[in-house]
Amino acid sequence: MDDAIAIARKATSTGDVPVGAIVINKDGVVIGSGSNEREANNDPTAHAEIVALRSAANRLQNSRLDGCTLIVTLEPCAMCAGAIAQARISHLIFGAWDEKAGAVGSVWDVIRDPRALYKMNVTAGIREAECAKLLSDFFEGQR
Repeated sequence: MDDAIAIARKATSTGDVPVGAIVINKDGVVIGSGSNEREANNDPTAHAEIVALRSAANRLQNSRLDGCTLIVTLEPCAMCAGAIAQARISHLIFGAWDEKAGAVGSVWDVIRDPRALYKMNVTAGIREAECAKLLSDFFEGQR
């Protein structure tokens, strides 16, 4: 989570919401990383999770990230949760809950829906207060 938090902090320099994500392989090696790049690239799909998944898939030259873990500072939204499932991530770890758009337990639970075709482990609330503070500090500065 240290790496994801450090990446999230850098996202504010582009005016993007500070969310950071990393993908690690079975050996714990970081194979992909990303921060929100929506504002930087004018891309509504450039959430930290999507950027990290693309980075890892490109490095592995494989769209399936079986056996990999995604670590992200904020609970994924529905778009990201779907992409995480499509990438076949084995374990999702996230920090802060997203009570407005979260799709791994807050508003929806796309990942653990009993009808989902792919199952993965989920660990929530890791360094939750620290991850939430990144967001609250950012939005407080916007007001």
